[in-house]
Amino acid sequence: MADRSAGQPFELPEFYLAWPARLNPHLDGARAHSKTWAGEVGILDTRPEEAPPVWDEKKFDAMDYALLCAYTHPDTLAPELDLVSDWYVWVFYFDDHFLDVFKRPVDKAGGRAHLQRLPMFMPLDGDDPPPAPSNPVERGLLDLWARTVPSKTEHWRRRFFESTQNLLQESAWELANIDEARVPNPIEYIEMRRKVGGAPWSAHLVEHANFVEVPDRVAASRPLRVLRDTFADAVHLRNDLFSYERETLDEGELANCVLVLERFLDLDTQAAADLTNEILTSRLYQFEHTALTELPQLFEEHALDPLERQSVLLYVKGLQDWQSGGHEWHMRSSRYMNQSACHDPPVATLSGPSALGMTAVRAFTASPQTLGLTRFRSHVHAPYRQVGPTALPDFYMPYAARVNPNLERSRKHCIEWSREMGMLDGLAGLEGAAIWDERKIASYDFAACAARLHPDASGPQLDISSAWLTWGTYGDDLFPQVFGTTRDLGGAKVQNERLSLFMPIDCEQVPPPANPLERGLAELWNRAAQPMQIDDRRVFRQAVERMTASWLWELQNHIEQRIPDPVDYIEMRRNTFGSDMTMNLARITQRGDLPAELFSTRPMVQLENAAQDYACLLNDVFSYQKEIQFEGELHNCVLVVENFLAIQRPQAVAVVNDLMTSRMKQFEHIVATGLPLLADDFGLSEHGRRTLNAWVTSLQDWMAGILDWHIITGRYDESELLRLNTSGTVVAGGQPAALQAGMTALANPSRSVPRDRPAIPTGPTGLGTTAARIQTATPR
Repeated sequence: MADRSAGQPFELPEFYLAWPARLNPHLDGARAHSKTWAGEVGILDTRPEEAPPVWDEKKFDAMDYALLCAYTHPDTLAPELDLVSDWYVWVFYFDDHFLDVFKRPVDKAGGRAHLQRLPMFMPLDGDDPPPAPSNPVERGLLDLWARTVPSKTEHWRRRFFESTQNLLQESAWELANIDEARVPNPIEYIEMRRKVGGAPWSAHLVEHANFVEVPDRVAASRPLRVLRDTFADAVHLRNDLFSYERETLDEGELANCVLVLERFLDLDTQAAADLTNEILTSRLYQFEHTALTELPQLFEEHALDPLERQSVLLYVKGLQDWQSGGHEWHMRSSRYMNQSACHDPPVATLSGPSALGMTAVRAFTASPQTLGLTRFRSHVHAPYRQVGPTALPDFYMPYAARVNPNLERSRKHCIEWSREMGMLDGLAGLEGAAIWDERKIASYDFAACAARLHPDASGPQLDISSAWLTWGTYGDDLFPQVFGTTRDLGGAKVQNERLSLFMPIDCEQVPPPANPLERGLAELWNRAAQPMQIDDRRVFRQAVERMTASWLWELQNHIEQRIPDPVDYIEMRRNTFGSDMTMNLARITQRGDLPAELFSTRPMVQLENAAQDYACLLNDVFSYQKEIQFEGELHNCVLVVENFLAIQRPQAVAVVNDLMTSRMKQFEHIVATGLPLLADDFGLSEHGRRTLNAWVTSLQDWMAGILDWHIITGRYDESELLRLNTSGTVVAGGQPAALQAGMTALANPSRSVPRDRPAIPTGPTGLGTTAARIQTATPR
């Protein structure tokens, strides 16, 4: 470990290194080539009129980016290694050049102008020739783009263009934070670091270096997205640990996870560094878990042919090589804090403890952290603990809830509509096995929630909003009770696939619905989608599909008895809560003539994500007893924080409340500083600015209304929970005996279940007995 007495701010933690580092034999050729190329484009021979010198030859040699690429791409051929090495020379030069020219003097206008020109040097076609480059950054990018894209498909080019543009453009986010002396909150940081840090860009170069392409039809799927994002997070968090001293003491940088955790959790630097490493390790566990459990399902469900499967697996192998090679380079490069590193010349073969890839053996002793054993703490939670009510914190809410005057109308509509759709009946002829009854749905009062989310909606519009909340919650209640009890992931996937059939883009014919979930969706889709434009229907259907697909993610975690990784949880929680669905419904009906592209910009995406996270985390605090004690739930941020930080519920609630507060303050910050600039960038008229302000007001209503509804609803009230779980005979997991009998009949249709069957004993509650009990995952 690093010696803190030598002046380093903390000792490097014990890293989990799952794969050995290997060295490409073409290193020497890449070193010579990248140095020559850097001189040709002006990186090492800067013209005085273009830019001040950023690197000299000595500094260039010490950083050794060819060594980075030889470690991270150990199997690529010599010409390809030369190309990849040039890309990394360019990207690090871009970062240092932007620091010297724009960050240090805090030249936001100059930085924005510089960044806006760079996409011109990445033409996707020949229709718009790039301008003449005016500095080494532009000259290098133009040369590299021309050497890289000819061999790739249009799909890959567009993905690589997007990741490169994100890497470049989001540097303005770092610059703005430095100007305002603003340290981002943890959720914002992880989200933005992926774009600014460039690891998704590196993942695309992994495809190029291995001469493969991820099939476009699965490139946006959850498994491939998670593999890319976990790779990116691990790369960036590792870099944050090694670069903390350089960035915080020399560069004045505020975008570093160690610093973010220091400020957010009030930790000393060593504790923040250790926690950063815990998050890094958790992301590597998630990478491995996704590769081993989700990729095989993806291959079969999309019928990938052998070559497509090979391409994906070579891509995964390339990401693994990058992780291990990147760590080895960080331990050797002069760019970072690595005083304990091994500086022996790199060798290309493994030959015992002194060989390449044995850094962990040289530097650290074997521990649960380095051996990857800490992953098991996510699987040892004993469900159905008696926890009692949660003491609610003081929530930060700067907005007041408003109530739609059509509330009473929609209350009646909710109950009548649920009855008509069959949601209050028994399941598929199983007497007594109903998910809801009328008293329960009246207690939940979804119309009261909709009346606060959309206080200015007309009566018919409020009826639709109330019905969507009702339908989404019914489905989220039904999935775990029908498919979770039998661990029938296949049946759940079949049901989920069928749901899309009841959302036809043309609003024409649908198949006969087989159950209340399908019947409700068919009726609701027809009402909601008819007034929409075709493109809006597609967007809204995708939002519904993301929500229903997230039910499968929850179900799989229950089958594995696995508390989710914290980052994966936050990102999937937006879908499980249905927030994207309700926001898209509001956006479609309220956006007026605002350009659709405006909603995909960073300020708007961050604004909506901040609002969604506030509401999701708020729900987790209110629903903790309901989910943990009565449902055996694993998907609750308070529980995730308890498990990850090894703290008690009161402390976890405080952390979650701090996250909510930071997300709300970020929301306010974007409204005050980001949206005026965005309106200028899009040249919005006065009418357009009023429409944008009205959309912001709708988000404020959305957050305030959700808090207000949680206070008044009976869904989380302990007395109501006790009533629901003591009506009739109670069985393990808090389900009435009639419902368990129905689930047993669904799982074993050849067996008859006597109506007077005695209650099944609750049985053991210790570790390893989960399979003996009913699993539920009722919605938030």
